[in-house]
Formats: sequence, structure tokens, C-alpha cells
Amino acid sequence: MNQTESAANRNIQINDPFWSEYIRLVREVMVPYQWEALNDRIEGAEPSHAIRNFKIAAGREEGEFYGMVFQDSDVAKWLEAAAYLLETKRDPALEEIADGVIELIAEAQRGDGYINTYFMLKEPGREWSDLAECHELYCAGHLIEAATAYFRATGKRKLLDAVSRFADYIDTIFGTDPGKLQGYDGHQEIELALVKLHQATGNEKYLRMSSYFLGQRGRKPHYFEEEWEKRGRTLHFPQLSMVHDHSYSQSHLPVREQDTAEGHAVRLVYMCTAMADIAAATQDAGMLEACRKLWDNIVSKRMYITGGIGSMEQGESFTADYDLPGDLAYAETCASVGLIFFARRMLQLHRSSRYADVIERALYNTVISGMSLDGTRFFYVNPLEVYPEVLGRNKNYNHVKAERQGWFSCACCPPNVARLLASLGEYIYSVQGDTVYTELYIGGRVETVVAGQPVVIEQHSRYASEGRVSFEVTAEQPVTFTLALRLPDWCDAVEVAAGGTSRIITSGDDDGYIRLTREWQSGDKVELAFAMPVKRMKGHPLIRQTFSKIALQRGPFVYCLEEADNGKRLYQLRLPEESEFTLSEEGGFPEGVKTLAADGTRLTSAGGWDRELYRSDSSWTREQVRLTFIPYFAWANRGVGEMSVWVGEEAKK
Repeated sequence: MNQTESAANRNIQINDPFWSEYIRLVREVMVPYQWEALNDRIEGAEPSHAIRNFKIAAGREEGEFYGMVFQDSDVAKWLEAAAYLLETKRDPALEEIADGVIELIAEAQRGDGYINTYFMLKEPGREWSDLAECHELYCAGHLIEAATAYFRATGKRKLLDAVSRFADYIDTIFGTDPGKLQGYDGHQEIELALVKLHQATGNEKYLRMSSYFLGQRGRKPHYFEEEWEKRGRTLHFPQLSMVHDHSYSQSHLPVREQDTAEGHAVRLVYMCTAMADIAAATQDAGMLEACRKLWDNIVSKRMYITGGIGSMEQGESFTADYDLPGDLAYAETCASVGLIFFARRMLQLHRSSRYADVIERALYNTVISGMSLDGTRFFYVNPLEVYPEVLGRNKNYNHVKAERQGWFSCACCPPNVARLLASLGEYIYSVQGDTVYTELYIGGRVETVVAGQPVVIEQHSRYASEGRVSFEVTAEQPVTFTLALRLPDWCDAVEVAAGGTSRIITSGDDDGYIRLTREWQSGDKVELAFAMPVKRMKGHPLIRQTFSKIALQRGPFVYCLEEADNGKRLYQLRLPEESEFTLSEEGGFPEGVKTLAADGTRLTSAGGWDRELYRSDSSWTREQVRLTFIPYFAWANRGVGEMSVWVGEEAKK
């Protein structure tokens, strides 16, 4: 296993026609908006109380705990997003607010190192009694991630020292030694966070703790049932089966024996992220093989075309191979964020463009679908088909919304999107030996070291709109290295111009990259022009919900029909095989993003259905219509209406 290093966030400046606006939204809108939400200052939005919980725990205010048992994690994820923003650009006002939050957390911390406002305020003395449901280690993990990011961004140790004390305390509670709890958290997160704490501090103990928590999962007798009996069979979430449904929390088998994606989707990909981290840190080939099996099952049998995962509302879970209903999809925004985390770790372990392809698919579709174009409203669930008339009436669709919400009682998704986009620079390049890999085509400037020499690479990108990208290298002295350029899975041919020559390339190497090896000098340029046709995508024949239907994709974007352009009853529309597409831009959508239009048909009835629900003598008439498709991420920004990714295809006559 040859691990690859990603370029540090601080060494990358994004300047991109598409993504710069999202980075601006995170900095100027999302993080400030979410700060207001955490302080309960958004009129009409679901209250958070998260900051006030810490104030009460710190003794600054009187009151009671309010919110979900994992409410602390919203503060931690906000703080982590703020850290990534500070890493790329100084912001004294934001840093002052963040420092204040850290001071508050430190004041709330108990003398033994424990930090969790729910148990400190609502159930003191019952700590670690309900690991299956109550997210103590999950909240600890998010706090650790925030601390390591803030230390890297500012060099300030206050929160890092606080979470190190907390982790040291956790180490006194859990383990295989006599007298310790031999448990693990119901929601994986502490495992990947402890790896980051190890990387920040160099303390090997934290790596061992992460391995311990992974290794305990799935052992018999089952720990969650034992603790349930011990606490008198009480449940925190009686509507869910966190204690007895062991697959829900991926504790049905030891992690090395799991080969299908089961249970809660976010938990699964967070666990896989940690497994990949441990495989890299310990050179554990068996753990890596388990990661590969789970990866393959997710992306080849249980992932939506949008990069969403989790096809069932009950348990926010995976179901079965090829069971991917569009209208009932859960596809939680957090799950796609977690899938990106997992994909990035796999990419660092095993050089293959297919991991970056999934990062791109999830990022350009489900993740940014999770936020409105103005950055103030959010989707928790990302369905691929919506009919507002049944929402609120059919309980099977209770999780589906036709418009984004200002905030949530369970508000994990908005800060998760913010922290991912704030750290987006880390996903663009990776370096291994004398090779610089370009994973995402996002414009900007990176400073890195390759073949022992400092190098600056400037990327100019109109990838999202035109498929055109160029690179310019600056080096203090000539340096020989390989620039490896990912050939996206949606592209059949790319024109590469470098060194005064141009050639058409239709396939990458075995890893899916185009490798340009040469002695680079300052001013050397490479230009790419990716063929970007509209592709008619079809689902695997075992996906019953998409059989005989198609979805459109152009470049990294999956498209959808929306009522605003096509009227109601989208299910009546058909796209003929011979239809050609025209491209245009829609006002209010991001610059350069194209909409698609094509001739189609609408199947309508000849009439006579006033009193009959079913008939034997009816026929359909075909009305010629012009169909308009918009990028999936942009739906639900123009009012409430129907939406569908998949459309019926009509064969040539």
C-alpha cells in the first residue's frame, strides 16, 4: 500500500467560475447563517439551543438542556468549517468568534476531561450507559475533528489540549483491561477522529484507541444488548431498533467480515473512512481488503446516479442490492459527504481514478443539492423524484420535502456541507513520490513539493460548463515529475495540448489517468478539452425502478425535469431516442451551467375518465412538447413543484 498525501488546504487557493461562488457562500453566508442558527436567532427556523447548552454547562446561564442528544456535534462541525476558512484566509472577526466558542467549551469541560452537555445537564451520572443510542463518542469525535482543524489553521492549542484530555479520559473508560467497558459507539465517528488526533499530536495511543473501537464492533455477546439489560431495558429512541438491529450500526459482524453495505448509511461510510485510515497507518492488508469489498458493494449495487446513498427512510439505511427507488430515496446529504470522505481515503491508499469519479459525482450532485443557491436553506433528504401532491398525505413520503428548510431539529447536514466545501482544496490534488495527481478540475493555485522541489501549479478551469482546463507550472529550477490527469468516467475522449503538440486520448492508463512526464520549467502549460456530450444513462437491468428509463448527464452533472419548465405530471413525458439536445443558460443558476432542451412527447388520455378509475378501451394520444432539463443540484430553487431525474424513453419508430 503506497499512501498518497493530499495538498494541505492552506496551500491551495480556489479561483473557479463554478466553485468560487460556493466558497464565497460558505464564508459569507453559510457559516454566519449557521452561527445565527446555533444561537437561535433565525426567525421561523427550528431552534438549536446548541450554544446555550454549552453556556448552561459552563455556568454562564441557568436553564435546561434542549435538543437532540447529539446537539453538541452541530457546534463542533461549525467550528471545523470555520477552521478550514481561517486556514485559507485570515478573518480576525471569525477567529474571534471561534476563540470565544473554544473558551466556552473549555469552561464547560469537567475536571476529568469529559465534555457532553446532554449528560452533564440532563442525565448526570449516566454517562456511557447507552452507547447504542446516545452518541457520546460521536460528539467527542466531532469535537476532536474541530480541534485538529483549528490547531492546523491557527496554531492555537487550547481546544486541542482540551480534546486530548477528553481522549485520555475516554482511554481510562474503554478497553479490554479488567474494569473497563468493552463497548463502542452506536454512531461511528470517534474512530476516524482519533486518527486525526494521532496525526496532530504524534501520540500512538490515539491510533490504538481507534483500532480498539473498530475491533470491538460485532463481537459476541453483543455489547448493546448487554448494556440495555444493565440499564433496565430503557430506550432513548424507542421508534428505532438501535439496540437489537445490529446491522443498523454495522455491529452485526466484525468489521473485517462485512462485505455488504448494511444499516444506517452515514454510520457505514464514517466507519469505512476510519477503516481505511487504520489500513494506511498500520499497513493492514486485511483491513484494506474489507474496505474494498464494502466500497464495491456501495458503488456497484447500492448508490444512486447522483452519488446519493441510503435508499430507505426507516433507519436512514441501505436496503438490498439494486433497490434504488427514486421517490422514496433517503440519500441523506451527510451520507454523500461521508462517501466522499471514504473515497478520498481509498484514493490515498489505492491509486485509481474510480474513487475520484465518485467524489465528483457526489459533490456536483447530491452534496450541493443539499443547499439552496443562496446558501440559506437545506435539504436533509435528496430524492430523485418528487410529487408534492402526496407529501403530507402518504406517510411513506414523510421524509421527502419539496422545498429546502431553514434549519432542522437534527441539523447535521448544513454544517457537514459547510465543512466539506470549506476544505474543498484538499480534494483537488494529491502527491505521491514524483507524481502530482489532479483529482478534481477546480481552478486555482496550489503550492506543493514534488520530487523534492517546490512547485506552483495554476489551474484555469471552465470544466463545469465547457470541459476546458489548462495548467501552468512555476518552478524555481527545472524539475522532472509526472502530472497525472484524471480521465473522468463520463468522458470518452480528451484533447491534450502540451509542449507544442496536441493529441486525442480516449483512455487513461490502468489507473484511469493521463500521465505527462517531463522536465518542467516555469511557464510550461498543458491544455485539456474534454468531450462533453449529453449522455443517456441507463440503470443496471436489476434496478427495477429505472428499467426502460434514462437519465441525462453532461459532464459531472446529472439532470432532471422540473415542473417549473415542463408543467405537472412529469411521469407522462417521454424522451425519444432520436431527440437532439440544445444547450442554454438559465438566469439565476451559477455562471456557465447549462440547461438542456429536446423534443419529446407527453402521453395523454383521449378522455372519458370522468367517473371511471380503470378502463379497458382507452388509448393514449401523443402530444409533441419541448422538454427542458436542469442540473439536479439546482432543483427546488424556483418554487414548489414536481421533479424527476429518470424519464421514460421512446424507441425509434
